[in-house]
Amino acid sequence: VGLVFLSCFDTRVRETSPFWRRFSFYNNLVKKGVRSRRGPWVGPNEIRRSLARAVSLLLMDSSSSNAPQPVGLYPSARRVGNLLFVSGVGPRLPKSAPAASSVPGLELDAAGNYRAFDFEAQVHSVMANVRTILEEHGARWEDLVDITVFLTDMRRDFGVFNTLYAQYFADVDPRPCRTTVEVGALPTPIAVELKVIAVLP
Repeated sequence: VGLVFLSCFDTRVRETSPFWRRFSFYNNLVKKGVRSRRGPWVGPNEIRRSLARAVSLLLMDSSSSNAPQPVGLYPSARRVGNLLFVSGVGPRLPKSAPAASSVPGLELDAAGNYRAFDFEAQVHSVMANVRTILEEHGARWEDLVDITVFLTDMRRDFGVFNTLYAQYFADVDPRPCRTTVEVGALPTPIAVELKVIAVLP
């Protein structure tokens, strides 16, 4: 898919794009691998993974992402070296704007009081959103190394969150570090938000 998409670029864009030059270089080497003068052998599989990550970053922008829209002027994630920093993300539905109607299991009355509230649905949705952002940036669930959890009601929700969290990481080894804190409120009418860091493979 990446090859077909890139071949449709304007010739001038391809010739001047740093990404295109890197893509062409790796594409020429992908079948045979390469040995660096100062480093170990880099085989075809490693090159393919690097190429796939580069293509995914090229194709993805804020409008094409399936993550909820950020509520401010910041990206959903940013890569620095081999680390991927994911901005705080809540359980709002994919591509949704910051409105109560986009939060799974949540209904508010005109005064902003709960008419329906499903914390478990919010936890499952926020986990799905984190996974989406990771995959869009070339990372996997197993690449998570640090998680910060924000809850608006620790006494009410911590036990449920802890139980569901364990289900998502039962088969992950080593497991990521985790910090859970209570906050007075979050920017949208949600009860949980995650901020994570991953190491790209």
